[in-house]
Amino acid sequence: MADDSTSPDTVPSPTQAGEASPGGRRWYEEVAVSTLLRGSLRAYGSAVRAALAEVGCDDVPRSGAYVLGAIARSGSPLSGIIRELGVSKQAAGQLVDTLVIRGYLLRTPDPDDRRRMTVTLTERGTVAAEAAHRAVEEVDRALTEQVGPRAFAATRATLAALSSLGHQHDHGHDHGPGGH
Repeated sequence: MADDSTSPDTVPSPTQAGEASPGGRRWYEEVAVSTLLRGSLRAYGSAVRAALAEVGCDDVPRSGAYVLGAIARSGSPLSGIIRELGVSKQAAGQLVDTLVIRGYLLRTPDPDDRRRMTVTLTERGTVAAEAAHRAVEEVDRALTEQVGPRAFAATRATLAALSSLGHQHDHGHDHGPGGH
């Protein structure tokens, strides 16, 4: 039985993905899902960091690309983005401050409520968000090539369901087996 504390460094390389273990099981059947998620996050993170470096944005802090992408996609309110990050308001404030100082975000007073601040992407922030988006699309394309479109779609649906479980637990709506 795999345990959740298994290091992502123990996850075999993609070239080993189809190889069965001596017991006849594929390697990924013996690894905790949480470990597989860490490995997959690493694949996306590496691609995003490389893409950012290519466009001269190698100083985007950890989780910064997520914030820039969320603002670029939908102009999401910062409070919603922070909630999705799952970090404290202080940590989120430090991240936003860093993105402002490094020229990725512009902070301006909200025209409807001067007590609130609005953050928008600068030109540099837009370049970084677009580079990160292209990198994610490239990983998605490579994965689709490796497993096929149906498996990729099933993976996306499974991860959405897992994400939904996390939201239910975060908001105290644990609908265990058979619950609604």
